[in-house]
Amino acid sequence: MKVAVLGAAGGIGQPLSMILKNNLPAGSQLNLFDVAPFTPGVAKDLSHIPTDVAVDGFTGDDLPKALEGVDVVVIPAGVARKPGMTRDDLFNVNAGIIANLVRNCAKTCPKACICIITNPVNSTVPLAAEVLKAEGVYDKHRLFGVSVLDVLRSETFIAAELGISNQRIQVPVIGGHSGNTIIPLISQVIGSEKISETRIAELTTRIQNAGTEVVEAKVGAGSATLSMATAGARFALKVVRGLMGEPGVNEYCYIESDNKNSKFFAQAVVFGKNGWERALDIGTISAFEQKQIDEAMPALQGNIQKGVEFAQKWIAENK
Repeated sequence: MKVAVLGAAGGIGQPLSMILKNNLPAGSQLNLFDVAPFTPGVAKDLSHIPTDVAVDGFTGDDLPKALEGVDVVVIPAGVARKPGMTRDDLFNVNAGIIANLVRNCAKTCPKACICIITNPVNSTVPLAAEVLKAEGVYDKHRLFGVSVLDVLRSETFIAAELGISNQRIQVPVIGGHSGNTIIPLISQVIGSEKISETRIAELTTRIQNAGTEVVEAKVGAGSATLSMATAGARFALKVVRGLMGEPGVNEYCYIESDNKNSKFFAQAVVFGKNGWERALDIGTISAFEQKQIDEAMPALQGNIQKGVEFAQKWIAENK
Protein backbone atom coordinates (compact mmCIF):
# COMPACT_ATOMS: atom_id res chain seq x y z
CA MET A 1 0.00 0.00 0.00
CA LYS A 2 1.00 3.59 -0.59
CA VAL A 3 -0.30 6.04 2.02
CA ALA A 4 0.04 9.82 2.22
CA VAL A 5 -0.48 11.95 5.34
CA LEU A 6 -1.25 15.60 4.57
CA GLY A 7 -0.48 17.77 7.57
CA ALA A 8 2.11 15.26 8.73
CA ALA A 9 4.29 17.66 10.75
CA GLY A 10 1.54 18.81 13.11
CA GLY A 11 0.34 17.68 16.51
CA ILE A 12 -1.84 14.95 15.03
CA GLY A 13 0.22 14.27 11.93
CA GLN A 14 3.47 13.28 13.63
CA PRO A 15 2.13 10.63 16.04
CA LEU A 16 -0.30 9.43 13.35
CA SER A 17 2.60 8.96 10.94
CA MET A 18 4.60 7.12 13.58
CA ILE A 19 1.76 4.66 14.20
CA LEU A 20 1.41 4.06 10.45
CA LYS A 21 5.17 3.55 10.07
CA ASN A 22 5.00 0.89 12.77
CA ASN A 23 1.86 -0.86 11.53
CA LEU A 24 1.46 -0.61 7.75
CA PRO A 25 2.04 -3.88 5.86
CA ALA A 26 5.65 -4.68 5.00
CA GLY A 27 6.65 -3.16 1.69
CA SER A 28 4.33 -0.17 2.03
CA GLN A 29 5.30 3.42 1.21
CA LEU A 30 4.42 6.29 3.58
CA ASN A 31 4.57 9.83 2.17
CA LEU A 32 4.48 12.79 4.55
CA PHE A 33 3.47 16.27 3.36
CA ASP A 34 3.12 19.54 5.25
CA VAL A 35 3.73 23.22 4.60
CA ALA A 36 6.21 23.17 7.50
CA PRO A 37 9.74 23.19 6.01
CA PHE A 38 10.98 20.58 8.51
CA THR A 39 8.59 17.88 7.18
CA PRO A 40 11.42 16.00 5.39
CA GLY A 41 13.13 15.93 8.78
CA VAL A 42 10.08 14.27 10.35
CA ALA A 43 10.26 11.65 7.59
CA LYS A 44 13.99 11.17 8.16
CA ASP A 45 13.35 10.72 11.89
CA LEU A 46 10.68 8.08 11.25
CA SER A 47 12.84 6.34 8.66
CA HIS A 48 15.21 5.27 11.45
CA ILE A 49 12.49 3.07 13.00
CA PRO A 50 13.26 -0.50 11.87
CA THR A 51 10.10 -1.54 10.03
CA ASP A 52 9.70 -2.54 6.39
CA VAL A 53 7.83 0.67 5.52
CA ALA A 54 9.63 3.30 3.44
CA VAL A 55 9.07 6.96 4.41
CA ASP A 56 9.56 10.14 2.34
CA GLY A 57 8.89 13.74 3.30
CA PHE A 58 7.61 16.55 1.09
CA THR A 59 6.92 20.25 1.55
CA GLY A 60 6.37 23.43 -0.47
CA ASP A 61 5.33 22.75 -4.05
CA ASP A 62 5.88 19.01 -3.83
CA LEU A 63 2.30 18.03 -2.93
CA PRO A 64 1.73 16.33 -6.33
CA LYS A 65 4.87 14.24 -5.77
CA ALA A 66 3.60 13.21 -2.33
CA LEU A 67 0.28 12.10 -3.84
CA GLU A 68 1.55 10.25 -6.90
CA GLY A 69 0.22 6.68 -7.01
CA VAL A 70 -1.25 6.87 -3.50
CA ASP A 71 -3.94 4.39 -2.38
CA VAL A 72 -4.99 6.12 0.87
CA VAL A 73 -4.78 9.80 1.81
CA VAL A 74 -5.16 10.79 5.47
CA ILE A 75 -5.74 14.51 6.09
CA PRO A 76 -5.19 15.98 9.57
CA ALA A 77 -4.05 19.35 8.12
CA GLY A 78 -5.50 22.53 9.57
CA VAL A 79 -5.52 24.69 12.67
CA ALA A 80 -6.26 23.26 16.12
CA ARG A 81 -9.21 24.24 18.28
CA LYS A 82 -8.48 26.67 21.10
CA PRO A 83 -10.42 27.34 24.35
CA GLY A 84 -13.80 28.89 23.62
CA MET A 85 -13.80 27.75 19.99
CA THR A 86 -16.34 25.33 18.60
CA ARG A 87 -15.55 23.07 15.65
CA ASP A 88 -17.64 25.43 13.53
CA ASP A 89 -15.39 28.36 14.50
CA LEU A 90 -12.57 26.53 12.73
CA PHE A 91 -14.48 26.29 9.51
CA ASN A 92 -13.41 29.36 7.54
CA VAL A 93 -9.72 28.61 8.09
CA ASN A 94 -9.79 24.86 7.58
CA ALA A 95 -12.30 24.80 4.72
CA GLY A 96 -9.93 26.46 2.26
CA ILE A 97 -7.12 24.11 3.27
CA ILE A 98 -9.28 21.03 2.68
CA ALA A 99 -10.61 22.31 -0.65
CA ASN A 100 -7.07 22.81 -2.00
CA LEU A 101 -5.74 19.48 -0.72
CA VAL A 102 -8.72 17.52 -2.05
CA ARG A 103 -8.47 19.16 -5.47
CA ASN A 104 -4.84 18.05 -5.62
CA CYS A 105 -5.92 14.52 -4.70
CA ALA A 106 -8.52 14.61 -7.49
CA LYS A 107 -5.90 15.60 -10.05
CA THR A 108 -3.05 13.32 -8.91
CA CYS A 109 -4.61 10.24 -7.27
CA PRO A 110 -8.31 10.27 -8.25
CA LYS A 111 -8.93 6.68 -7.12
CA ALA A 112 -7.43 7.12 -3.65
CA CYS A 113 -9.50 6.67 -0.50
CA ILE A 114 -9.54 10.04 1.27
CA CYS A 115 -9.85 10.04 5.07
CA ILE A 116 -10.59 13.50 6.46
CA ILE A 117 -9.70 14.26 10.07
CA THR A 118 -9.75 18.06 9.75
CA ASN A 119 -12.62 19.62 11.68
CA PRO A 120 -15.43 20.42 11.43
CA VAL A 121 -15.81 16.99 9.80
CA ASN A 122 -19.60 17.48 9.52
CA SER A 123 -18.82 20.24 6.99
CA THR A 124 -15.40 19.40 5.54
CA VAL A 125 -16.52 16.03 4.16
CA PRO A 126 -19.52 17.43 2.19
CA LEU A 127 -17.16 20.22 1.04
CA ALA A 128 -14.67 17.61 -0.20
CA ALA A 129 -17.44 15.76 -2.02
CA GLU A 130 -18.35 18.93 -3.96
CA VAL A 131 -14.72 19.56 -4.93
CA LEU A 132 -14.35 15.96 -6.14
CA LYS A 133 -17.62 16.27 -8.10
CA ALA A 134 -16.34 19.43 -9.79
CA GLU A 135 -13.24 17.50 -10.88
CA GLY A 136 -15.41 14.63 -12.16
CA VAL A 137 -13.92 11.96 -9.88
CA TYR A 138 -16.29 11.72 -6.90
CA ASP A 139 -16.96 8.23 -5.54
CA LYS A 140 -18.79 8.27 -2.22
CA HIS A 141 -17.28 4.88 -1.37
CA ARG A 142 -13.80 6.43 -1.30
CA LEU A 143 -14.49 9.49 0.88
CA PHE A 144 -14.57 9.22 4.68
CA GLY A 145 -14.90 11.52 7.65
CA VAL A 146 -12.84 10.08 10.51
CA SER A 147 -15.29 10.10 13.43
CA VAL A 148 -13.85 7.04 15.18
CA LEU A 149 -12.36 9.16 17.99
CA ASP A 150 -15.92 9.35 19.35
CA VAL A 151 -15.95 5.54 19.44
CA LEU A 152 -12.61 5.39 21.27
CA ARG A 153 -13.81 7.88 23.87
CA SER A 154 -17.09 6.03 24.31
CA GLU A 155 -15.28 2.72 24.78
CA THR A 156 -12.98 4.29 27.39
CA PHE A 157 -15.69 6.04 29.39
CA ILE A 158 -18.25 3.23 29.35
CA ALA A 159 -15.71 0.48 30.08
CA ALA A 160 -14.73 2.48 33.16
CA GLU A 161 -18.39 2.86 34.09
CA LEU A 162 -18.95 -0.90 33.85
CA GLY A 163 -15.62 -1.78 35.43
CA ILE A 164 -14.45 -3.90 32.48
CA SER A 165 -11.41 -3.89 30.20
CA ASN A 166 -11.31 -1.37 27.35
CA GLN A 167 -10.42 -4.33 25.14
CA ARG A 168 -13.73 -6.04 25.83
CA ILE A 169 -16.21 -3.38 24.82
CA GLN A 170 -17.76 -2.09 21.61
CA VAL A 171 -19.78 1.12 21.53
CA PRO A 172 -21.57 2.20 18.34
CA VAL A 173 -21.45 5.97 17.74
CA ILE A 174 -23.56 7.40 14.95
CA GLY A 175 -24.72 10.79 13.60
CA GLY A 176 -21.94 13.32 13.16
CA HIS A 177 -18.68 14.43 14.74
CA SER A 178 -19.56 17.58 16.68
CA GLY A 179 -21.55 18.36 19.82
CA ASN A 180 -25.02 16.89 19.97
CA THR A 181 -24.63 15.25 16.54
CA ILE A 182 -22.36 12.68 18.28
CA ILE A 183 -24.80 9.95 19.34
CA PRO A 184 -23.42 6.96 21.28
CA LEU A 185 -25.77 3.96 21.23
CA ILE A 186 -25.13 2.92 24.81
CA SER A 187 -28.26 0.76 24.84
CA GLN A 188 -26.48 -1.64 22.44
CA VAL A 189 -23.55 -2.20 24.81
CA ILE A 190 -23.55 -5.53 26.64
CA GLY A 191 -24.15 -4.74 30.31
CA SER A 192 -25.74 -1.34 29.69
CA GLU A 193 -28.84 -2.44 31.61
CA LYS A 194 -26.74 -1.87 34.75
CA ILE A 195 -26.50 1.86 33.95
CA SER A 196 -29.38 4.12 34.98
CA GLU A 197 -31.14 6.35 32.44
CA THR A 198 -29.85 9.41 34.26
CA ARG A 199 -26.28 8.15 34.09
CA ILE A 200 -26.64 7.25 30.39
CA ALA A 201 -27.66 10.85 29.73
CA GLU A 202 -24.63 12.09 31.68
CA LEU A 203 -22.26 9.77 29.83
CA THR A 204 -23.74 10.84 26.50
CA THR A 205 -23.12 14.50 27.33
CA ARG A 206 -19.55 13.74 28.37
CA ILE A 207 -18.85 11.87 25.13
CA GLN A 208 -20.32 14.75 23.11
CA ASN A 209 -18.15 17.29 24.94
CA ALA A 210 -14.99 15.20 25.32
CA GLY A 211 -13.11 17.31 22.77
CA THR A 212 -13.78 20.44 24.80
CA GLU A 213 -12.63 18.56 27.89
CA VAL A 214 -9.20 18.13 26.26
CA VAL A 215 -9.03 21.68 24.89
CA GLU A 216 -9.71 23.15 28.33
CA ALA A 217 -7.29 20.78 30.08
CA LYS A 218 -4.51 21.85 27.68
CA VAL A 219 -5.19 25.52 28.64
CA GLY A 220 -4.66 26.93 25.19
CA ALA A 221 -1.83 24.60 24.19
CA GLY A 222 -3.91 22.65 21.66
CA SER A 223 -6.71 20.17 21.20
CA ALA A 224 -6.90 16.37 21.08
CA THR A 225 -3.81 15.21 19.20
CA LEU A 226 -2.57 11.90 20.60
CA SER A 227 -6.01 10.31 20.91
CA MET A 228 -6.97 11.67 17.48
CA ALA A 229 -3.76 10.29 15.97
CA THR A 230 -4.58 6.90 17.47
CA ALA A 231 -8.11 7.05 16.07
CA GLY A 232 -6.92 8.22 12.65
CA ALA A 233 -4.35 5.45 12.42
CA ARG A 234 -6.85 2.81 13.56
CA PHE A 235 -9.19 3.98 10.82
CA ALA A 236 -6.61 4.28 8.03
CA LEU A 237 -5.19 0.84 8.79
CA LYS A 238 -8.68 -0.66 8.49
CA VAL A 239 -9.16 1.04 5.11
CA VAL A 240 -5.83 -0.50 4.05
CA ARG A 241 -6.90 -3.95 5.24
CA GLY A 242 -10.10 -3.65 3.22
CA LEU A 243 -8.25 -2.52 0.09
CA MET A 244 -5.96 -5.54 0.45
CA GLY A 245 -8.98 -7.85 0.40
CA GLU A 246 -9.30 -8.82 4.04
CA PRO A 247 -12.96 -9.75 4.65
CA GLY A 248 -15.19 -8.45 7.42
CA VAL A 249 -13.23 -5.31 8.37
CA ASN A 250 -15.59 -2.64 9.71
CA GLU A 251 -15.55 0.68 11.56
CA TYR A 252 -17.67 3.76 12.21
CA CYS A 253 -17.17 6.79 9.98
CA TYR A 254 -18.97 9.78 8.47
CA ILE A 255 -19.97 9.12 4.86
CA GLU A 256 -22.55 9.90 2.20
CA SER A 257 -24.96 6.97 2.10
CA ASP A 258 -28.64 6.16 1.82
CA ASN A 259 -29.21 6.64 5.55
CA LYS A 260 -32.78 7.82 6.16
CA ASN A 261 -31.67 10.39 8.75
CA SER A 262 -29.24 12.46 6.70
CA LYS A 263 -27.37 12.48 3.38
CA PHE A 264 -24.08 12.43 5.32
CA PHE A 265 -24.17 10.34 8.48
CA ALA A 266 -21.75 8.50 10.76
CA GLN A 267 -22.43 4.78 10.89
CA ALA A 268 -20.67 1.43 10.67
CA VAL A 269 -19.34 0.40 7.27
CA VAL A 270 -17.66 -2.72 5.92
CA PHE A 271 -14.46 -2.01 3.98
CA GLY A 272 -13.49 -3.65 0.70
CA LYS A 273 -11.20 -3.35 -2.31
CA ASN A 274 -12.93 -0.15 -3.48
CA GLY A 275 -13.38 1.71 -0.20
CA TRP A 276 -16.45 1.03 1.90
CA GLU A 277 -18.63 -1.71 0.42
CA ARG A 278 -21.79 -1.34 2.47
CA ALA A 279 -23.17 0.60 5.40
CA LEU A 280 -24.58 -1.42 8.28
CA ASP A 281 -28.00 -0.80 9.78
CA ILE A 282 -27.92 1.01 13.12
CA GLY A 283 -30.14 -1.64 14.69
CA THR A 284 -32.58 -1.27 17.57
CA ILE A 285 -32.14 1.89 19.62
CA SER A 286 -33.71 3.31 22.78
CA ALA A 287 -36.28 6.10 22.94
CA PHE A 288 -33.57 8.36 24.41
CA GLU A 289 -31.27 7.66 21.46
CA GLN A 290 -34.04 8.26 18.93
CA LYS A 291 -34.71 11.61 20.61
CA GLN A 292 -31.00 12.40 20.33
CA ILE A 293 -31.11 11.70 16.59
CA ASP A 294 -34.24 13.78 16.05
CA GLU A 295 -32.82 16.74 17.94
CA ALA A 296 -29.41 16.56 16.23
CA MET A 297 -30.52 16.38 12.61
CA PRO A 298 -31.26 20.12 12.08
CA ALA A 299 -27.74 20.99 13.27
CA LEU A 300 -26.21 18.27 11.11
CA GLN A 301 -28.15 19.40 8.04
CA GLY A 302 -26.92 22.94 8.67
CA ASN A 303 -23.32 21.74 8.95
CA ILE A 304 -23.64 19.85 5.66
CA GLN A 305 -25.15 22.82 3.87
CA LYS A 306 -22.36 25.06 5.18
CA GLY A 307 -19.78 22.77 3.62
CA VAL A 308 -21.61 22.56 0.30
CA GLU A 309 -22.06 26.34 0.05
CA PHE A 310 -18.41 27.02 0.86
CA ALA A 311 -17.29 24.50 -1.75
CA GLN A 312 -19.50 25.93 -4.47
CA LYS A 313 -18.18 29.44 -3.79
CA TRP A 314 -14.56 28.22 -3.61
CA ILE A 315 -14.89 26.28 -6.87
CA ALA A 316 -16.30 29.34 -8.64
CA GLU A 317 -13.45 31.51 -7.35
CA ASN A 318 -10.70 28.98 -8.12
CA LYS A 319 -11.46 27.77 -11.62
